[in-house]
Amino acid sequence: MKLGIVTLHSTDLPPDQRFDWWCDLISHDVAPIRVTSDHAADFRASAGAIDLDTVQVTTMSFPALSSVRTPALIRRSDPERYELALIVGSTMWISQGGNDTRMGAGDLVMWDTSHPYEGGAFDGPGPARAIIVHLPKSELPLPSSKVDALLAHAVPAGGGFGAILAGYLRTLVREAQSMSLPDVKRLGAATLDLALAFLAHLLNAQDRLSPETRQLALMARIRAFVEHNLADADLTPRAIAQRHHISVRYLQLLFQRQGTTLTAWIRRRRLEHCRADLADPSLAAQPIHVIAARWGFVRAADLSKSFRARYGLPPKDYRHEALTRATSAADDGHTRR
Repeated sequence: MKLGIVTLHSTDLPPDQRFDWWCDLISHDVAPIRVTSDHAADFRASAGAIDLDTVQVTTMSFPALSSVRTPALIRRSDPERYELALIVGSTMWISQGGNDTRMGAGDLVMWDTSHPYEGGAFDGPGPARAIIVHLPKSELPLPSSKVDALLAHAVPAGGGFGAILAGYLRTLVREAQSMSLPDVKRLGAATLDLALAFLAHLLNAQDRLSPETRQLALMARIRAFVEHNLADADLTPRAIAQRHHISVRYLQLLFQRQGTTLTAWIRRRRLEHCRADLADPSLAAQPIHVIAARWGFVRAADLSKSFRARYGLPPKDYRHEALTRATSAADDGHTRR
């Protein structure tokens, strides 16, 4: 059974009902807020939900608006959560606890449902969009006095642990349609652990995390480092271990616990990138040996041997079949139009 992401669109309703529908949806599924917008007459918005058991993730897209959560609305209903959002669209803003911040695409920001706040989105070239992780306060081992210092502060996710978390969230939303029931508990725990590790990193409070969460965070950093350095033919276990201040033996053990080896995982990721490039029509003129070198294969023959073993045919034949399918699909699309 596939679960995926359930997305609702205001455009499924008549224009005069869309804004009220949105306000009711957000107040019921996220937290009661009061919303105003110059686009209320024809409010084009969408909201998606991924229920991961341990945590919930929401995707939102909406035009410029202003929102406020008052003490009265908090008394009416409080889910007692921290909302950790990755901004992926136009500029937004939030004010809470004396802090004010503007957030652009690629920023991470957090707020607390138990305290008043104001927020919104500015008019821009496109809608405001965000991926929001709803973190139950009961699941956070970090003291609220420290966490409160992070509220309404934009954190760029261009590097470090912020980039790891942002990349994970984008992938989670993109691949949500392929999730099955066994995935839910595992991904829920992983989402919570990565969010906690991100917050602990900001607060320099990694010692408050469980050993399991610290290990998952370490693996996330290792994987991100390897992905960034796949083109380096000298990417060795020793170099990776030294970069992360662990022994080679412990590094190998971490991957063994995942049911693989470091060497096998690196080879698989290199092959997957090569496979994607070979199927890309925009790269059709690039020689195979250039693609091989881009992803860390010193010789095209090394790529050919590993590629055939994994995918059943050599890179040249795979490229020909993939590009032929892409051309046929494009021709069919032009014919239907």
